[in-house]
Amino acid sequence: MRIRPVTAADHAALLALWRRTPGIRLRAEDELEPFCAYLQRNPDLCLLLEDDHGRVAGSLLVGHDGRRGYLQHLVVDLPFRGKGWARALLQEALRRLTALGIRKSHVFVLEDAPEALAFWQMQRGWSEREDIRVYSTTGD
Repeated sequence: MRIRPVTAADHAALLALWRRTPGIRLRAEDELEPFCAYLQRNPDLCLLLEDDHGRVAGSLLVGHDGRRGYLQHLVVDLPFRGKGWARALLQEALRRLTALGIRKSHVFVLEDAPEALAFWQMQRGWSEREDIRVYSTTGD
């Protein structure tokens, strides 16, 4: 297993991974152009997990606003689950954010993603917020 920064060339393989993963909801921002812009705004933060043969086995998109980190699309492909690889991605992302002086991060988990909800409920140091509501806009 190897963790490395995501590149624009990884887009097609990541889209395929996300499409076959229940609980991941793709949006227009996951298309190539906005994906590449996100990588440019967050250099070396988005992570790709490869198996021992160089195949894409997982991902974690990571961004920040200068104060808080934001995690998206934490995925480990089904054949590779149960090996601690999601935690390895998470630890590496948090290490990179800490190196930038960012110690607090947020992740938004969809209610219809039971495996993701279970993962985050088990993570030490992460707690579900019940004191806020999230409002989103599509930008239209």
